[in-house]
Amino acid sequence: MGGNPALGVLFHWLGGFSSASFYVPYKRISRWSWEVFWLAGGLFSWAIAPWAFASLRTQDLLGVLAAAPRATLLWCWFWGAMWGFGGLTFGLTMRYLGLSLGMAVALGLTTVIGTMGPPIFHGTIGAIAATTSGQLTLLGIAITLVGIVVVARAGSAKQRDLGGTASEGVAEFDLKKGILIAIFSGVMSGCFAWGLDAGQPIRDLTLAAGTDPLSQGLPVLCVVLAGGLTTNLVWCLILIARNRSAGQFLGAASDGGPRAPLLRNYALAALGGTLWYGQFFFYTMGESQMGKYGFSSWTLHMASIILFSTLWGFALKEWKGTSPRTRAIVWSGIGLLVGATVVIGAGNMLQASA
Repeated sequence: MGGNPALGVLFHWLGGFSSASFYVPYKRISRWSWEVFWLAGGLFSWAIAPWAFASLRTQDLLGVLAAAPRATLLWCWFWGAMWGFGGLTFGLTMRYLGLSLGMAVALGLTTVIGTMGPPIFHGTIGAIAATTSGQLTLLGIAITLVGIVVVARAGSAKQRDLGGTASEGVAEFDLKKGILIAIFSGVMSGCFAWGLDAGQPIRDLTLAAGTDPLSQGLPVLCVVLAGGLTTNLVWCLILIARNRSAGQFLGAASDGGPRAPLLRNYALAALGGTLWYGQFFFYTMGESQMGKYGFSSWTLHMASIILFSTLWGFALKEWKGTSPRTRAIVWSGIGLLVGATVVIGAGNMLQASA
């Protein structure tokens, strides 16, 4: 299927915006520990929203999943669980390497593993690289990696401009430990793309059931995100038991003070969790339009997240007080990421027209 790559890029941008926005509601949650609001919001991200949207937008969801090969379901769940480990260790990467080096290593690896892994595994990378459209798409992927490094360098320069934040951000700098964790986090985070790739039989069954091609990937998300839920649920329950924070779900405050505003917190957690899921809701739509070079969707996804996360940073005045040079660096990185999406889209459009 040739699809419509221009529409696919738009969907990936919507997904990136959704992903970049999900933490804004989380920041307004009060008197809840991290593990409590992460799990409350995560239930919407990994369980409620995926099944709700898939039920509304696909045909015979339960029948499709029941008919899917068990091996397919297992691999989708497995790669989702592995992706969960990547997300949980990303914070440690920042802790031991700082923003600049940490982002460059972890996000760079995530982009490469998630993008290039499936076509290499399927043995199609040589055929892709032999065509003009494929070369253009691969060039866009390379530009994305450069853009990630530039944005990471801007983050490091921002820390220096703001004084004490810089030393605080790398107070536990440990190159050897940090690199090892960054590699682990980057590789594991890229596993999500492998989970989506493993779900092709589910997409085929979904299309056969009469689902619109735009929504063919939603049942796959139900399975992959179940794996992510497993990893995050286990870790959050360990923290809840260790910190004795279970009472916060019923209103007890994390600091022992006044009761937490339950209705407000749950509403914000639901909004943030649903926004988080929105990234992959639009991702699957975008991927369905990228045609033969659907593997490039992961690069578009990562570029869009970084792009809109940085723009949110400006909107929330996180770059206030930085030097003109630092702002010039970050805008250069944004320009590279935007340019990369255009180049990748052009490569996909060229292939589709061929």
